[in-house]
Amino acid sequence: MTKRLKALSRLAGDQLRASSPADHAALSASAGTGKTHVLTARVLRLLLAGVDPSSILCLTFTKAGAAEMADRIHARLAYWVRLKDNDLADELRALGEDAGPEMRERARTLFARVLDAVGGGLRIQTIHAFAQSLLAAFPAEAGLVPGFRPLEGREEQLLARQTLADLLVRAEGGGDLPLIRDIQALSHRLGEGGAEGFLMSCARAPAAMQELGAREGIEARLRRAFGIPAGDVEEAIAADCCDDIFDVAALRRIGLMNGQWATKSGLERASLCEQWTTAAPAERAQMLDRLHLVWAKADGGIRSFGKGQAPQDADYLRLATAAFECCARLVSMRKVAKLVALFAAGLRAGQTFAAAYAAAKRAHGVVDFDDLIRWAEELLLTPGMGDWVRYKLDQSTDHILVDEAQDTNDRQWNIVRAIALEYFAGEGASTRHRTIFTVGDYKQAIFGFQGTDPASFDVARAWFDREASGIGRDFLDLSMDRSFRSSPQILAAVDRVIADLGHDAFGLPRQPNLHDSAHSSRSGSVTLWQPYSEEVALAEDEAGEEGWISDATRRYAGKLSRARSATGSITPSMSKAAAVRFGPRTSSSSSAAALISPPSSSPASTPKACRLPG
Repeated sequence: MTKRLKALSRLAGDQLRASSPADHAALSASAGTGKTHVLTARVLRLLLAGVDPSSILCLTFTKAGAAEMADRIHARLAYWVRLKDNDLADELRALGEDAGPEMRERARTLFARVLDAVGGGLRIQTIHAFAQSLLAAFPAEAGLVPGFRPLEGREEQLLARQTLADLLVRAEGGGDLPLIRDIQALSHRLGEGGAEGFLMSCARAPAAMQELGAREGIEARLRRAFGIPAGDVEEAIAADCCDDIFDVAALRRIGLMNGQWATKSGLERASLCEQWTTAAPAERAQMLDRLHLVWAKADGGIRSFGKGQAPQDADYLRLATAAFECCARLVSMRKVAKLVALFAAGLRAGQTFAAAYAAAKRAHGVVDFDDLIRWAEELLLTPGMGDWVRYKLDQSTDHILVDEAQDTNDRQWNIVRAIALEYFAGEGASTRHRTIFTVGDYKQAIFGFQGTDPASFDVARAWFDREASGIGRDFLDLSMDRSFRSSPQILAAVDRVIADLGHDAFGLPRQPNLHDSAHSSRSGSVTLWQPYSEEVALAEDEAGEEGWISDATRRYAGKLSRARSATGSITPSMSKAAAVRFGPRTSSSSSAAALISPPSSSPASTPKACRLPG
């Protein structure tokens, strides 16, 4: 028996325009505005317009998203097969389509048409799955051995760790002590997990690693880029500390003024100046950090020379400022040289690991997701061969839909643009109707750690708009801001935060439209808690007995426990809340957490909270 589905909601406004298969369009859809419903509706309307199911390509970022879209479309088409005429007519009218007998009859045949379509019907897949199918279809053109398979997450992690272990064993057995020292330096600086993550980042950029050149010359090239002299940096600093270069006479005057000032700090500074001027250049270089504190603060900035802070001699400000600038340059040279040495160690280790990891993948006949995207991009954009591959794709792809566009990176957009290139060829191009449709929300960009950037979405939209205008076609720039999920109070708080902080603070290219709620009578509240900082927690909290949970979790639980002890209870907003973060996530602070919950019966009981009235 066919499962009864909920009737389709009637499309209106930009929802209806976005679902129309007549135009190219880019849709900005906030959370809860019905984005998946619009995507599904556009595919259904393409099928109702007589489009071959196999010519529709839907690309999304996650397997779950692809599965949800496919399930919705197939379930709806199956539902239409035996739906009563009146109910089916209502469904078609909700989509903005004609509900006459001919269209109803066509709708009933779509399920079988999709199942019987060449190539398995609708192509609803992740961008990585599409890249894999593309490379599998053209393995010779891509220079690959047929039969390769993609690495899944756990398998990729195991292969990476095994590659690193084998690399260290070979380095120890072959006497490659510099490589071992480089990996030790990296691990000491970033920790075990951080070092592994850095090495994998290098492995995901094999071309960049090759461009570094020979391992032995990496540090020298970095030094030139950062303006650090060749040779021993301490010798270079000592050379700048000799009497011929350093203004020793001015330093003696600074020491004399501090001595005449006769305060405790003044006498200490005078003594330090005297010790420095009588030392040899190499000793002066070693004492430079201490000397710098005569006119610099601990954070490196220049001291205040006001009354009570320094001698009030008329020349002291000028002499001390000049000394600060001279010493700051030398101190900075030392710090930058250490940083460059660490960078060089990391890049040398990363370059070696990248080559070893690539060899390990070849030996196992596997590729990772980055390989799939990189090779697919190269295949489509290689002059000559890419033209042939794009021609073959163009014969089977007339409509492209891109979901989660804000999490699509530059390489992935290059693939989409390459597929759609013929859509904008103008005179001499195919007369078949073709469309490109993208949907995303800048505010929901969460995959920056995988190289995605919402700005890429903006660049892609501008490119499609320009290409469509070039052939006299419209490219609709639409937005859906009516939420079917959140209450007005929550949406107002979101708008208020964006307005107060500015859209730039959230990485948004422009000021977003104000949100609107479909539930005008629904109540809601937003409770803002104090920022939670691990540094502050470390200073305030003692470790608990439950050593099997993380330190951060234990400390946060301790704070909640004390809050309960102080108030006698934990409020509903503490026990039933969804945390939403405003601002970038950092390793040391959770920024400001907005806890969104049903309205509390006792708002005053929430500890240390500022409540925004609904």
